[in-house]
Amino acid sequence: MLLLVPADVLRPRRVDEHFAAEAEVARAAGMEVALVDHDALTEPDGAERAVRAVGTSDTAWYRGWMLRSEQYAAFAAALRRRGVTLRTGPEQYRRAHELPGWHSAVADVTPRAAWTDGADRAEFDRARAELGSGPAVLRDYTKSMKHYWNEAVFIPELDDSDTAWRVALRFLELRGSDLTGGFVLRRFEHFRSAEIRTWWIDGTCTLISPHPDTPQDQPAPDFDPTPIAPLIANLRLPFLTADFALREDGVWRLIEIGDGQVSDRPESTPPEALITLLHNQFRD
Repeated sequence: MLLLVPADVLRPRRVDEHFAAEAEVARAAGMEVALVDHDALTEPDGAERAVRAVGTSDTAWYRGWMLRSEQYAAFAAALRRRGVTLRTGPEQYRRAHELPGWHSAVADVTPRAAWTDGADRAEFDRARAELGSGPAVLRDYTKSMKHYWNEAVFIPELDDSDTAWRVALRFLELRGSDLTGGFVLRRFEHFRSAEIRTWWIDGTCTLISPHPDTPQDQPAPDFDPTPIAPLIANLRLPFLTADFALREDGVWRLIEIGDGQVSDRPESTPPEALITLLHNQFRD
């Protein structure tokens, strides 16, 4: 098995410091580690240059920085030409990485959402009307601007079209060329706990950890992901994360799904906990 990780920008023969511990554990477990140039992956026609240090034909996991879905597809194609197959294919990556790919499958356990294709005002108003009145939060297919909560995320009342659009315009300004897909409006819900990050391989929850934003907040001992397991399994995705939080009425709600390859590991969770799972998936 092959683990692909980003190279350090200034020292391209070394692993990016953020992923160095995982790479070290992988090598100790007998996995081969190869470096890829993340910056090249984000450039037009840069995929071939990004993988030129990959010399082993094998099946691979990627553990690295987030990529747009089209960048991941180019990455996968360049690797295939070298005889390397990513365990998560491009279509699977898109479904895990972009909210429209997973939301309908888990609609009963996650806040209601409506989204647009692009950033047109008319499309935004259509999605706003579809969601109905009340408060909402705004993001795009892959990311919110949560550090700008009051100006670019929270919409107090969807029926207030002018205020809602001002929030959308500020969101667009902040996201700029990084905007992915279009607007996503989600019903606002009140939560009383920090988020929990769960890690799933082939539809099975293999690890429960804190969320990277709150690494010292250990998961509640009574948290049980079993009820959502059939929904996750039905997504048929090789490696994903699902984040949960406890709503104020005592119900655990799914907040977010992401591709596990580009999901951050909280600093309080040792790299062995994750890498061993990936290694065992192939060994088994």
